[in-house]
Amino acid sequence: MMAQYLALKEQAADCLLFYRMGDFFELFFDDAKTAAQVLDIALTSRGEHGGAPIPMCGVPVHSAEGYLARLIKAGCRVAIAEQTESPEEAKKRGGSKALVARDIVRFVTAGTLTEEALLEPRRANVLAAICPVRDGIGIAACDISTGRMELEECAPEAMGAALARLGASEVVAPEDWADAPFEMVPRPARSFDSARGESRLKDLHAVATLDGFGRFSRAMLAAACGLVDYLDHAGRGKLPFLLPPVVREAGGHMAMDEATRASLEILSSTTGGRRGSLVEAIDRCVTGAGARLLAEDLSAPLTDPAAIRERLELVSWFHDDPLLRGDVRAILRAAPDVGRALGRVVAGRGSPRDLGQLRDGLSEALRLRDLLFARADRPALADGLLPSLGGHGALVDLFARALVPAPPTERGQGGFIAEGYDAALDELRRSAGNSRRAIAALEAKYRDETGVAALKIRHNGVLGYFIEVPAKHADRLMQPDSGFTHRQTMAGAVRFNALALHEEASRIAESGGHALAAEEAHFEDLVGQAVARREAIAATAAALARLDVAAGQAERAAEGGWSLPRVVDEPCLDIVGGRHPVVEAALAAKGERFVANDCALSSHDRLWLIGGPNMGGKSTFLRQNALIVLLAQAGGFVPATSATVGLVDRLFSRVGAADNLARGRSTFMVEMVETAAILAQATERSFVILDEVGRGTSTYDGLALAWAVAEAVHEVNRSRCLFATHYHELARLAETCPALSLHHVRAREWKGDLVLLHELAEGPADKSYGLAVARLAGVPAPVVKRAKAVLDKLEKGRAATGGLAAGLGELPLFAAAIEAAEEKVDALREKLDAVDIDSLSPRAALDLLYELKRDI
Repeated sequence: MMAQYLALKEQAADCLLFYRMGDFFELFFDDAKTAAQVLDIALTSRGEHGGAPIPMCGVPVHSAEGYLARLIKAGCRVAIAEQTESPEEAKKRGGSKALVARDIVRFVTAGTLTEEALLEPRRANVLAAICPVRDGIGIAACDISTGRMELEECAPEAMGAALARLGASEVVAPEDWADAPFEMVPRPARSFDSARGESRLKDLHAVATLDGFGRFSRAMLAAACGLVDYLDHAGRGKLPFLLPPVVREAGGHMAMDEATRASLEILSSTTGGRRGSLVEAIDRCVTGAGARLLAEDLSAPLTDPAAIRERLELVSWFHDDPLLRGDVRAILRAAPDVGRALGRVVAGRGSPRDLGQLRDGLSEALRLRDLLFARADRPALADGLLPSLGGHGALVDLFARALVPAPPTERGQGGFIAEGYDAALDELRRSAGNSRRAIAALEAKYRDETGVAALKIRHNGVLGYFIEVPAKHADRLMQPDSGFTHRQTMAGAVRFNALALHEEASRIAESGGHALAAEEAHFEDLVGQAVARREAIAATAAALARLDVAAGQAERAAEGGWSLPRVVDEPCLDIVGGRHPVVEAALAAKGERFVANDCALSSHDRLWLIGGPNMGGKSTFLRQNALIVLLAQAGGFVPATSATVGLVDRLFSRVGAADNLARGRSTFMVEMVETAAILAQATERSFVILDEVGRGTSTYDGLALAWAVAEAVHEVNRSRCLFATHYHELARLAETCPALSLHHVRAREWKGDLVLLHELAEGPADKSYGLAVARLAGVPAPVVKRAKAVLDKLEKGRAATGGLAAGLGELPLFAAAIEAAEEKVDALREKLDAVDIDSLSPRAALDLLYELKRDI
């Protein structure tokens, strides 16, 4: 057995090997150690290898999916080795000691999951293959749970942004790509061949040419070859469901780099989860497919005005008609995840339940088509989706007749084909039912004949049917002429067989076996019917998702008072009463109100320099405008009283501070890398938000960098830009940059406390209120007091000499100043301790109070 295991482990390579042994998947050696640690299960041993015990652990086959999910989430990959013959077949082949044959039937990896229990319903599961070809990078990506596949080619410097958009669970790349700038699964370089990629796609979709799908570059085809080869390897020769590839055209979507996506928290927050992200704040979809499509829309906003308007018209239609929206959402809520059910069926991993989901989902699609068709005021996008919702009447009728209302997940026990669908199957079931009644009659007869009232006829998977009596009555059945044959003696009972029981059991087994075979044949036929219509069913799933996104966007807009944006093809951004959707939702949960602000950028006023205190709302203002632009071009309403959005080709966000120690980058280095990318790539049609450029280095260096960056954005890139800063000196840029205007977030100090108004006003900020914010944050009072003294000296020095650092030489060291202050406090404490309050006259007490005040 261990020789067989080691041979399979060699095939599994770096994957954990699930080795099937009866009702368990067993793991050995280092695989067992890894799995035991990740799954928190017992690590035992079995036999020896090389004179040492062999580590072993295992998981039950019936609950393996849960363990697989935890292993995949921990970054493991798993090879499944199943028994490919029964023990009886093994005995016939090689005698009683023959080893049951086993083989790896599938590799389970993060990007090749189709099982419902292993997938997140509201998140796409993308597998990507990347291949460098000459000066370009080919990218092929698919979600095999739904079959969607897309190809693109990008420049090497744009690869990071493309990967960030995809959010792939797994990336495969040529093993000889030594300096690949991402974590990858290495594959043989020969797997990335453009000619073979073209051939594989033609064979996969049974076409003579790919021209009908689009124009594919050699880089795209090479990546597609790597993707299909990897899927072929993972499925051990059985490919999953793949729709015809779609070409992703450059320029069709708003470009965003990885840093921008992270800082705007589009699909995940800084903590790494969905909670606190943009998608979590706006997702009102009632289906998993709709939620996945919404995330895709937010990841890749459109740049085609006509396509944006089509989406907005559909959202507006649902928004303006609450009754229609409610009816549509009720139908969608009842629809299962058709796309993923189809993916499992086509991949050969489907169950009767998946067929039932196809039946129910397609049935709801027909209801939705009838509802929308009855409306005469349909927008263009709704009209375009109608044909995809219909055309499945015959298939729905077939599945409705063939399947029980709630088909089971497993098909091995049968019971999923409805009564009345197949008369022969019904007869087999009746025969099995009659035989079971005959078993009950036999039990009553044997009790009468033996006089043993406790006699029972039982059944298990090993012995089949047998007669069982308590041990004290066994002698009556042991008599030679009793008609019973002894089979097994238990602790408190004895088991027997009888000729009549054996014959009846044979009839039951025969009828049951024939019934199961008949159901299996019907299952395969129904699967074939679904597979034959796979592309049409996939189009229906996509139409349902698009309607869910539009209705969900309308629901969110209605509950939040959001407005329909106007998207124009000119460099402007005019937002009245703009709000940050995530921050507003968080404040509303606490019963607080978000302070809305306006933003008006144009070709004549395209760069806003914004000052004000920390916590005053500068970063929120920057981000909310970027998110409004993103939401508008994704085709949704926006959190504002009104919004006119000039099309943005690239969105950049340089907000927040973080290091990247793994790549040897400090916080300031990361800031400069991101700033460099903006200056190199931003265009006149881009929108840029910059927060605190230059704060990670010395004051003079930082101010100089911030000054130069602001000038470059104004003079060279000429982008629409919001630039937040604490450098008051930058206000002088307004004298030389005609398209730059000064703004600040308002704040006031009242009786020593800082009051943040979160309102944007014109003009420069008077100061940054840093000490007040420090006091709010709980910085010890002596430290704040000392900082105030240092600040006074600095400001006096600057006023006298014009230099930022003037006056520092006159200041004692911070530690020495604190020590001197503490000595004064100790002297005051000693004087107070020496006072006998009871002996003081009123006049003496008053004199002492004056004296203490003088000392302080």
